[in-house]
Amino acid sequence: QVQLVESGGGLVQPGGSLRLSCAASGSTFNIYTMNWYRQGPGKQRERVAILSSGGTTTYADSVKGRFTISRDNAKNTVYLQMNSLKPEDTAVYYCHAVIATMKGIAPMNYWGKGTLVTVSS
Repeated sequence: QVQLVESGGGLVQPGGSLRLSCAASGSTFNIYTMNWYRQGPGKQRERVAILSSGGTTTYADSVKGRFTISRDNAKNTVYLQMNSLKPEDTAVYYCHAVIATMKGIAPMNYWGKGTLVTVSS
């Protein structure tokens, strides 16, 4: 099985920064993409940042220029550096990955349990 475990959430003041981490463990034969989503209070889950297997990054318009996604393949870990945080960035942030657990097995979607980010003074 595959586990995705997020960390790094917490309370931060507007204008502050946080760095989220998500480590994949278990049967991770091939990790295709590792991404970040979020769900704010009373809102639907939305895509925040995508990092393709080829290294292409895509960001939601609301976070462009403030958030940066990166990945350490040796550690099977994806990061989300969040700068200039705003109250509207308050949400539970979820890690998502597309992973093949064994050779010849079709890749599947996996989700972490989320980490809460609260931006408030």
